[in-house]
Amino acid sequence: MSSRAQIIATIGPASEKPEVLRLMITGQMDLARINFSWSDLQDGAHRIDTIRALAAESGRVIPIIADLPGPRVQRTDGHSYEASSSIPTSRDEEVLQLCVEKEVEYVAVSFVGDAEDVVRYREAIKSRNGLQKIIAKIERKAAVGAIDSIIAVSDVVMVARGDLGHEVPLEEIPFVQKMIIAKANAAQKPVITATQMLLSMTEHPEPTRAEVTDVEEAIRDGSDAVMLSEETASGRFPVEAVAMMERILVSTERHYGEHPLHLL
Repeated sequence: MSSRAQIIATIGPASEKPEVLRLMITGQMDLARINFSWSDLQDGAHRIDTIRALAAESGRVIPIIADLPGPRVQRTDGHSYEASSSIPTSRDEEVLQLCVEKEVEYVAVSFVGDAEDVVRYREAIKSRNGLQKIIAKIERKAAVGAIDSIIAVSDVVMVARGDLGHEVPLEEIPFVQKMIIAKANAAQKPVITATQMLLSMTEHPEPTRAEVTDVEEAIRDGSDAVMLSEETASGRFPVEAVAMMERILVSTERHYGEHPLHLL
């Protein structure tokens, strides 16, 4: 029995080897994410080709998400974004060209501020004759305020809790998450919950009890997909992280039933 809710796994140094990716695919990874904030074009292209080959070998379809850097800037204490940067950025333009050439299924737009940002990216894709669907990452306070119009023009929305936690008080994150999921469900748009879902599995073979509960809550709220980031990109237990996520999703659906999912 496999879950209906979907698992997105980020592919990085810990998971790009064919023998590891093959196990993740058979372990019920549903979509693969490539984070171009940390991957150059050559590495990204290689990962796309490897995912395609292994998915075909296994008889499964594994859609690929290219996560664009957006107006991300490096700070001494981490990273942030430059709100006045052009959208799309020159780096995004390069990644979009690769996405069109490789027929990547989804483009995740970082640091969306309003609906117009999404429209500009859609125009950039169309100008290259691309067919990529757009995932709007909600990680700015401005995006939370404009959530209805952003959902309306996006194909998918992502509750990107990492950077969102720098803009919204941490104690408010659960309520913002529930609100975004509810609005996406009402609009019948797929919604992804992301960031630190099984974070302890970057170093340990099992998650904390709190992390298991967090995943369960995200699905019960109405998430259509949940995402693994560091857990599979750079962690020590990428295969185990996917397998554990699948176990939690199956258990949650067994207890609460399956809500009408909007699959990616």
